[in-house]
Amino acid sequence: MKVFQGRNVVLLTKHKKDIAIKPILESATGCSLIVENRFDTDKLGTFTRDVERKKSQLETAREKNRVALKLSKADIVIASEGSFGSHPMAPIPWNLEIVLLYDKQTQTEIFGVYEGSDTNFDHIITNDWPSVLQFASKVGFPSHQLIMRPDKEQGKPVIKDIDGFENLEAAFHRCQKRSKSGSVFIETDMRAYANPTRMKNIALATQNLIEKINRHCPKCNAYGFMITEVVKGLPCEMCQWPSELTLKYIYQCHLCKHTEEEIYPKGMNASAQYCHWCNP
Repeated sequence: MKVFQGRNVVLLTKHKKDIAIKPILESATGCSLIVENRFDTDKLGTFTRDVERKKSQLETAREKNRVALKLSKADIVIASEGSFGSHPMAPIPWNLEIVLLYDKQTQTEIFGVYEGSDTNFDHIITNDWPSVLQFASKVGFPSHQLIMRPDKEQGKPVIKDIDGFENLEAAFHRCQKRSKSGSVFIETDMRAYANPTRMKNIALATQNLIEKINRHCPKCNAYGFMITEVVKGLPCEMCQWPSELTLKYIYQCHLCKHTEEEIYPKGMNASAQYCHWCNP
């Protein structure tokens, strides 16, 4: 029997994230996914900066689940929340997706993650129509929608749902007329339904969630036997002193609190470049 067989799982979304989550979750767990859309999730923050996200990515996902519990009176809920920016160590765009599940019956919280550079997150400021077309081609338009503003990233009005070349040209000329500088700020639309690449990454985060759900406690068989601690200290290949790389994972059961260690990676040593002694 699958872990959520016969149970309803409620997803709070207004951006059609069920397209990515529903088939994976239902197939793997036996649940039925129900969409709850009576709450405007844009109130918790928008990618277009109309509304600032005041809480962290994880806390915002938790807030969505709290709202879903209240509105639907369900006992199991799921939420998705994404973030975009530059990689902390390299000048490349970066996407972090979290899919968070909460089971009220067992008070279990599990989240799946996607983190990577597979995103079209980008923008330009231009007063040149050929540059608009070049940018649109680069970011996958029209399957990936665009957003425009006059002048700069805080300019108004904001034109969303640009999904065709006729709309693109009309929006460009409209923003140019409202622009004090003659320039237009154009950015990729990162809302899930407007961005197939992001939708794919939400699906990958959902798959990561399923992998965690399907790991059962070896003692009590509760689902979600998860990594709760990552211990550094993989021995250096030259001096055998602890490095900054991962030595082992600590797993703990949320129900019976049973813990186990898993050495990672087995039988390997860290390159000397990660050793404080050999490469200070």
